[in-house]
Amino acid sequence: MCYSAEVQEDYRWYVRTYGVKISIEDFVHLYTARLNDAKIKIAKAMDAAFVDPKGDDERAVKALIDRFNTSQATKLEQELFKQKKRLADAQRTLQTKETKAATESARIATSKIDWSLAKLADLRRADLKDDDSRIFPGWYAPVMIWENGQRVVKPMRYQCRPAGKPSFYDVKYPGTYNARRDNLEGFWKGQFGYTHGLVVANSFYENVSRHALEHRELAAGEKDENVILQFKPRPTQNMLIACLWSKWEGNGEPELLSFAAITDEPPAEVAAAGHDRCIIPIKPGNIDAWLNPDPKNLDALYAILDDRERPYYEHRMAA
Repeated sequence: MCYSAEVQEDYRWYVRTYGVKISIEDFVHLYTARLNDAKIKIAKAMDAAFVDPKGDDERAVKALIDRFNTSQATKLEQELFKQKKRLADAQRTLQTKETKAATESARIATSKIDWSLAKLADLRRADLKDDDSRIFPGWYAPVMIWENGQRVVKPMRYQCRPAGKPSFYDVKYPGTYNARRDNLEGFWKGQFGYTHGLVVANSFYENVSRHALEHRELAAGEKDENVILQFKPRPTQNMLIACLWSKWEGNGEPELLSFAAITDEPPAEVAAAGHDRCIIPIKPGNIDAWLNPDPKNLDALYAILDDRERPYYEHRMAA
């Protein structure tokens, strides 16, 4: 399954490229929620799109991002102070007597100091890297949908919680960041034909077994070893990844917009690399037909999935 991808995070790019409307109120809602819940994960590249805000709504988002970053920096600085004190205390003990507890305390403090310094540097870094656009299950990304007769981009969580299902589905079905094509009329029947989306990505990542990648059986006594591969289309291109999405509402719980990428049988080069699923990039000419589906004509939707872009996917070991 596609557990991670590098996606287009700049909402202005969607406006320029696809003439979409930005649902800025949903961005404001998301960034407001993150102030009270640091577990909400947003890629640095999405934040960066608001560095130079235009208009009051975008300035409101920028202010929310700044408040969050300030609070995160404060927490990291407090942790840094705590660990520096812990290290100094351990070093003083070690000067008089070398104990296992003090040695271990010094090791842990040093590790946490290094981690905090790296996190602070990353938080304050302005230049973007490729990984700043990478999402994982539970992270938020811009998703293009159809709303009120036009293309719209909204931020959604990459793990779909179908409308009407209990919130514990996130734990019961942790793999719902992907929707298998052969189950679209089963588990996903409430979304397929009704709420379709597109995410723009330029690469995706998969977990594979090393022995499968190396085209061999496990040796006697050998344990299965997982490796992560990054797949990039050749020629290099942005891919319109077919998705399903849902607007979930629960009693006394916050509204949730979430999505899942549709996966299918892999092309030969992905299968040869040891993986058994692959995302589906649709053709630009099918955007509106996909985003505005007719639930009474599922055959037409399957035809769009069949009439996909078919780039060659090169792979490499991910860092």
